[in-house]
Amino acid sequence: MPRYYFHVRTHGVLEKDPEGTEFASADLAYDEAVKGAREIMGEKVCNGEIVDGETFEITNESGEVVATLPLKSVVRFK
Repeated sequence: MPRYYFHVRTHGVLEKDPEGTEFASADLAYDEAVKGAREIMGEKVCNGEIVDGETFEITNESGEVVATLPLKSVVRFK
């Protein structure tokens, strides 16, 4: 099963995920990134932190970026 990595980019600085996680597809990895982003955003809101500028960069085992997900994109406003 392929391994995907969830690196976090904050204002140009990349924090690499050293372990990654196995998923059957890039789509499933993206779905997991959405769940993780919601958890992170929830914590930031609860702590009164600024919620801007962070992005998941999902890469495959060869380091190719297969998707990006701005964390604030998972918050819905009416």
